[in-house]
Amino acid sequence: MADRYAIVSDVHSNLEAFTEVLKDIDARGHDLIYCLGDIVGYGPDPEPCTDIIMERCAKTIRGNHDEALFTGAERFNPFARAAIRFTRERMKPGLLRGRHAAERWDWLRSLPLTFRHGTALFVHGSPRDPVNEYVYQEDVFFNADPKLREIFDATEQVVFCSHTHMPVIIRSDLKTFVPRDEDPEHELDPDLKYIINCGSVGQPRDRDPRACWVEVEGNIVRHRRVPYDFKTTMEKINRAPLLDEILGTRLAKGM
Repeated sequence: MADRYAIVSDVHSNLEAFTEVLKDIDARGHDLIYCLGDIVGYGPDPEPCTDIIMERCAKTIRGNHDEALFTGAERFNPFARAAIRFTRERMKPGLLRGRHAAERWDWLRSLPLTFRHGTALFVHGSPRDPVNEYVYQEDVFFNADPKLREIFDATEQVVFCSHTHMPVIIRSDLKTFVPRDEDPEHELDPDLKYIINCGSVGQPRDRDPRACWVEVEGNIVRHRRVPYDFKTTMEKINRAPLLDEILGTRLAKGM
């Protein structure tokens, strides 16, 4: 994987987090950015976040919240379901909303499920279910066979995913690596396969409120953490119709 690029995922309409992540990506000199989906949902700014991803990301795939705009959110919890309704009401095109609203809507609806770059596969969930399957660190102990075995069988070298919002690297020898401030990078062994969860830009859930993105430089993978003004996002959520305040308060705790 002799390449250099940035990966963002699960922005979830959080413009403040996404803006700071992009500043960090630019400061690190990355021109190539990939997005693993869930652009929308939960947060208050779906339109600008979508517009920025349309402009900045070379490839973007579909997340379950993006898909729910068009297929329904019946499987979501009440807070997430209401956020999809909020997002749909904000983004659905109409006669008075202009051409760009229609282009944005059509772009979201046409997002692919996966893409490949060299020996890397990019999905939102997993190779078995690109949109909806969760892959957890605990699967090493409880679901190694057949779940992880089938995922590794479908992986040439690396699969990048997100969906759980929990950054972790799972190796095909069933050892795991959880990135920390003192040890944020991992060197990939060419003799192993990897599942790399890229965490979340807009709604981290590993008890670290900072936004998370991934930097790939050859065989080195780094999880970068970026502080942002989550209080502003919380205030926007509290003012938004249909968005429950819990979607804001959880940002302060990263959970």
